[in-house]
Amino acid sequence: MVSNEKIKFAVIGCGHIGKRHASMIQGNDGCELVALCDVKPRAELGIDAYPEAKLFSSIDELLKSDLAFDVVSIATPNGFHEEQALKALDRNCHVVIEKPMALTKAGCEKIIFKALHKHKQVFCVMQNRYSPPSEWLKNIIEEGILGKIYMVQINCYWNRDDRYYKPDTKTGRPTTWHGTKELDGGTLFTQFSHFIDLMYWYFGDIKNINARLKDFSHQNITDFEDSGFVSFDFVEGGVGSLNYSTAIWDKNLESSITVIAENGSIKVGGQYMNEVEYCHIKNYDMPVLKESNPPNDYGPYKGSAANHHYIYENIVDVINGKGNITTNALEGLKVVDIIERIYHS
Repeated sequence: MVSNEKIKFAVIGCGHIGKRHASMIQGNDGCELVALCDVKPRAELGIDAYPEAKLFSSIDELLKSDLAFDVVSIATPNGFHEEQALKALDRNCHVVIEKPMALTKAGCEKIIFKALHKHKQVFCVMQNRYSPPSEWLKNIIEEGILGKIYMVQINCYWNRDDRYYKPDTKTGRPTTWHGTKELDGGTLFTQFSHFIDLMYWYFGDIKNINARLKDFSHQNITDFEDSGFVSFDFVEGGVGSLNYSTAIWDKNLESSITVIAENGSIKVGGQYMNEVEYCHIKNYDMPVLKESNPPNDYGPYKGSAANHHYIYENIVDVINGKGNITTNALEGLKVVDIIERIYHS
């Protein structure tokens, strides 16, 4: 692609996250939004802010059209990611896939296999890596400032109640894709895969997984657990634990990571690992970090950091041959692989 040409995007899924992708595309000088796609009618989508985009009612209608676009951004329910990514690659498009990349490791492998054959890029959306505390922690680990890693504890305690799952008043079952095994996948896929990505990014793969999962307050409104204690060993040394729950009353409590290492200890906390709460390292002065971006705000509940603009800056650089991909398909696969092994342990 010639570097001074705008990269043309189609966004599949016009929910909260789909519209965030569309807005990030609009706000990047190297991008052009040409299409939106959703099964709902225009009047129900709230997409008046994107008049330049042609609306399609199905991915098949979009992909069979004569409209030219280079990249398909997939922001649909998790269970559709694999099928839609494969279809977009068949049309010789690059793909941007919201987390998780797919709901199975085998599904991720199919996407990677197809992308390699088509010589196309697969961008996985893991925007929490761009938060200043995340970049800082990654740097001090890679530079060996912490020394050997002894223990890592990750705590993810969020609220997801009826305001999120919107259960039917008669059946108690969810009225959206959230909470369903087929399209949601599970708590670790939808709520906490960003934090598993950070753990893998910092410390690498895990082994000897032992998980205890419980469902305290979502027995009727979801198909899966709402809480878990997970212990494991890191392949590169050290032990870790992941403690998580969506059964927290009323609002999110925290997402934090505590690292006990040879040369000191740190804790990055806040609601989405957005602030350094503790740093005490031998012969090291904590630098002043930039303020983290606010979380995605969905009204009564909040999600991870609103860093999607960094994703699109990287996409433009990579497709124009000016940079390396920051969250590649193999890393997207490893997050799914770790979640799959936790659920099967």
